[in-house]
Amino acid sequence: MAGHSQFKNIMYRKGAQDKKRAKIFTRLTREIQIAAKLGGEDPDSNPALRTAIVAARKENMPKDNIERAIKKGAGGGDDTNYEEVRYEGYGPGGVAMIVDALTDNRNRTASEVRSAFSKFGGNLGETNSVSFMFNRVGQIVYPAEAGSADDVLEAAIEAGAENAESSESEHEITCAVEDFNTVREALEARLGEPQSAGLTWKPGNTVAVDENQAATLLKLFDTLDDNDDVQQVSANFDISDEIMSKLSA
Repeated sequence: MAGHSQFKNIMYRKGAQDKKRAKIFTRLTREIQIAAKLGGEDPDSNPALRTAIVAARKENMPKDNIERAIKKGAGGGDDTNYEEVRYEGYGPGGVAMIVDALTDNRNRTASEVRSAFSKFGGNLGETNSVSFMFNRVGQIVYPAEAGSADDVLEAAIEAGAENAESSESEHEITCAVEDFNTVREALEARLGEPQSAGLTWKPGNTVAVDENQAATLLKLFDTLDDNDDVQQVSANFDISDEIMSKLSA
């Protein structure tokens, strides 16, 4: 289940269930439009747009939707001004959390994020109150069948990545933010399209939570995930397989 990773790199974002698909497409469309608006409509010369397109394809966004979003962003047909905003705070069990958002109304988004934290026993902090516990990295994930651990490690090293870890289900490769597009493209040439790729916050250490804290924490993630302005939620929690199995039952 998303939200629990053997690599302790937690980026909880719900999958593309039918009832969530419209919200996911809204977020991806916004990312594509902003990338095209800022860097132009050619993905070959616009790394941010390439990354957004990869994310859209992973969620099976129709090609026509992607192309319309690119043209709208590059053509300046949308006067809405979105800005990136980051919120930091603590969730249940003292879990450090970072919420990345794209919004056209700071006051609205801040109020909604603060309300979600308060509802589930968390609290927002000041900027940089928890981000020092994380490293901003590029993350590329491949399914286990992409290759053996040794093969993927070799590919990661040759691509210029900083680290590669493998489990029974997947391979996680991380790299410096400035190297992300170069590393991703080198890996794609050798291993094919990744399961996921993007920038994320990787925690330096994790916090173990009990069953009650985990249940409340995941409700908080669900509430944040329902907010169209929220693009990504990162946290440093560690939920045991036993607890996760109970909560998933």
